Amino acid sequence: MDITKTIDDGTMHMAVKGRINTITAPDFETAIQEDIDKVTRLDIDFADLDYLSSAGLRVILGAQKAMAGKGEMVIHNVNETVMEVFEVTGFATILTIE
Repeated sequence: MDITKTIDDGTMHMAVKGRINTITAPDFETAIQEDIDKVTRLDIDFADLDYLSSAGLRVILGAQKAMAGKGEMVIHNVNETVMEVFEVTGFATILTIE
C-alpha cells in the first residue's frame, strides 16, 4: 500500500494505492490519525485501491466518526470491487462517496 497525503486549508487529501488489509490497515490508520485533529475535511481518493478488507473498513469507520463531529469525510473514485464491499456491509449508506 502506498499513501500520498497533503494538507491544504483545513483539508487532508489522501490517495491510497494498492491494498488495505490486515497488514496495511494500521499504516492507513496512522496516516489518518496523525493529522486528523488539524483538519475539518478529509478527502480520500481510492482510484488506485485494489482491495479493502474488514480491517480497512474499521479504519474508515473510525475516521468517519472522528470527522462527523467536526467536519466531513468524502471518499472519491471508488471502483466496482470496493463499492461492492461498501454496499454489502452497509457502509455505502453512512459514507459520502463521490
